[in-house]
Amino acid sequence: MTCCALLSLILVLPIWLIARLRSRSNPLAWRLEASLPLRQQLAARRVGFTVAARLRSLRHGGRGLLFLARSEHNAWLHLAATAAAIGTGLALRIDGVDWRWIAAAVLWVWSAEALNTAVERICNLVSPGPDERVRIVKDVAAGGVLVSAIGAATIGAFTFLPYIAHAH
Repeated sequence: MTCCALLSLILVLPIWLIARLRSRSNPLAWRLEASLPLRQQLAARRVGFTVAARLRSLRHGGRGLLFLARSEHNAWLHLAATAAAIGTGLALRIDGVDWRWIAAAVLWVWSAEALNTAVERICNLVSPGPDERVRIVKDVAAGGVLVSAIGAATIGAFTFLPYIAHAH
């Protein structure tokens, strides 16, 4: 329960702070129909479920992951850590329950890194120049990645150490 509340806070806080920081015109206004009220804009965009729309969503998500993997140096470190965790698990022949913990930890870190990258990109769009308030938002998002990486390392230690101790 606490984890869900913290994750919600990490997701919502940067967006709320950015909205509060900038009261000038919306930098994303080019995406909105300025002549229509927001409620009508949202109603006009609401479309029923279609397979084609879901496939487009998957394509957009894949494009985002490719961008993350190609452009973020920290993602390269996460990729190396992911490979090391998988390699260690294979070498130690860990069981299925332990694989679930490793998979959860890896996905947790990758999700945090993706969200951090999105927050940083939004901050750079909204405030291209130096701004102490935006720096704080970016630092909080980076702190979320740090917490997830420490948590993943802890999960890795709790998972792998008994196998290593048993092997010796």
